[in-house]
Amino acid sequence: MITVATWNVLHRIHAENWGEDVATHWPDESKRVAAIAGRVAELPAEVVALQEVSGDLLAAIRATTGRTVHAMRYRRVPRPRKMPSQLKDDTEYLVLLVDGPSRVITELQFHDDWGKGGLAVHTAGLTMVATHVSWWEAKRAGQLAKLRDLAVEPAVLMGDFNADGDTVVSGLGEGFRVAELPPGATTQGEQAIDHVIVRGATATNARVLDNEGLSDHHPVLATIS
Repeated sequence: MITVATWNVLHRIHAENWGEDVATHWPDESKRVAAIAGRVAELPAEVVALQEVSGDLLAAIRATTGRTVHAMRYRRVPRPRKMPSQLKDDTEYLVLLVDGPSRVITELQFHDDWGKGGLAVHTAGLTMVATHVSWWEAKRAGQLAKLRDLAVEPAVLMGDFNADGDTVVSGLGEGFRVAELPPGATTQGEQAIDHVIVRGATATNARVLDNEGLSDHHPVLATIS
């Protein structure tokens, strides 16, 4: 068995552009970066998928984690629309952190959204895919089809899918199963859009952790066997 986690940690520029409360509660981004890096280091998981990782946060994670860091830099760089960026490095990454031996299989950037994609790594006999899927419904089907091709069995997909689990599994097709969260559990506001999804494996004990006010999303954990 292996425990996995996924968390959209909210890039600072996105937080400010969209007026997220996190930006107000954490006016000093350097302090939030340090707090997120510490929280990530404490997550009780062998594999952790992270979305919306800024260059500053990636550097902090590299400095504090004992896990191997796999990071895919998006071609799109977030641009501040309301105020100057506090970040030293505005770039955005999709990240997989892995305990134990691992190798990158594929880095995939969605051509219809250069700030979304998938990162596939092989570890512990599993294909682990971190992903961030667009919220535009018109783009979802094509992006899920690309993820389906990445998910060579046995596989685990982890990320912010910007849709409920039934919608995601329907789009991925036969053989995919979402890790069922407790009834009423949400991962972002009143929605459950962050998921652990398996193909040729079993996911149990899925649960949502407190985000400690660090992001608009909560971490999601599940046990894979």
